[in-house]
Amino acid sequence: MTDPLDPGRAVGVYVHWPYCSRICPYCDFNVVRDRGREEEQARLVESILEDLSAQARLLNADGPPRELASIFFGGGTPSLLPPRAVAAIIERIHDLFPASSPFEITLEANPTDAEAGRFAALASAGINRLSLGVQSLDDDALRFLGRDHSAGEARRAIALAAAAFDRLSIDLIYARPDQSTADWEQELRTAVDLGFEHISPYQLTIEPETAFGRAFRRGSLVPPDEDLAADLYETTQTVLGAAGFEAYEVSNHARSLAARSSHNLHIWRGGDYLGVGPGAHGRLTIESARTATVAHRRINAYIEGVAERSPWSEHERLDAREAAEERLLLGLRTTEGVRTADLAALDLSERAVPLIEEGFLTDAGGRIGATPAGRPLLDAVLKRLLA
Repeated sequence: MTDPLDPGRAVGVYVHWPYCSRICPYCDFNVVRDRGREEEQARLVESILEDLSAQARLLNADGPPRELASIFFGGGTPSLLPPRAVAAIIERIHDLFPASSPFEITLEANPTDAEAGRFAALASAGINRLSLGVQSLDDDALRFLGRDHSAGEARRAIALAAAAFDRLSIDLIYARPDQSTADWEQELRTAVDLGFEHISPYQLTIEPETAFGRAFRRGSLVPPDEDLAADLYETTQTVLGAAGFEAYEVSNHARSLAARSSHNLHIWRGGDYLGVGPGAHGRLTIESARTATVAHRRINAYIEGVAERSPWSEHERLDAREAAEERLLLGLRTTEGVRTADLAALDLSERAVPLIEEGFLTDAGGRIGATPAGRPLLDAVLKRLLA
């Protein structure tokens, strides 16, 4: 019997669009300012199309064409990508990889009035799931986070998105300085009342090489202490659980199985995926070996690399242990867990037993998983497992 959680030979596609109208102070992704780059952007679209074709030839060289699992446009701000370019990229992927049934095509968007005006055109281009980077529904918090939209703009964008797309997800950032559990509870309830079927609440992470990282080192930014951060996490579980959402992954909550992100699940289950665009990561099975790929980060370097048939700055064949570690790191984030057969190279038996006895892990049905008590402590659990 086929395991429904096994991604098999199917392949996902991640498209990275690196342009943003503003660089947020917490962001450490591979992004650049959008202004005055029209010619460069047109060249980048052509390079992405060429890169897709080249990677498809590589993947399909040793057998029948790989079936398509999903497409995800991330960034950056891919809602700045012209809808006609989105349509061209989707059409190229359709030509390269057959799909036996309808599949998810997600695009990340900011809820500014300007970008919301493109939602209908993006839906016509083929996008069927929109992930809105709202981040907060409070104007003071949005200013702190350096966002270029207001709470009012966000609400207008949400209404337009609901009219254009069947599936909607919202990103929210919590554990902000001076945020109380009452504030966060109200924000979550508002997101639920707005009708989202998928909510991704992310705890604010202070990355060293960001504006927030520099402010933290100066002492001008003080995040919540660990106890308050834990209370905010528990508030998330309580409010969303009561509203009918399942925390199917540490930072992702869905109201139904259909509302889950199939692209992210494909990756968390260890499926292959192409990464195209500057700095995009991919995981491909090439000549029977799991291979990690990273595209050139600089836009011009990526364009030149594609032209020279060398789009990757890094590509590494993972050995059995490295591949198993990656499966563990990703799989334990989900309620599904990981097949123990996929972790044979790690020999976890002795280290897993005390964690099971302490209530942080489960081991049943041929799968190892984190419990509700273990999930918020996942970094510590993984450290003990991989010690």
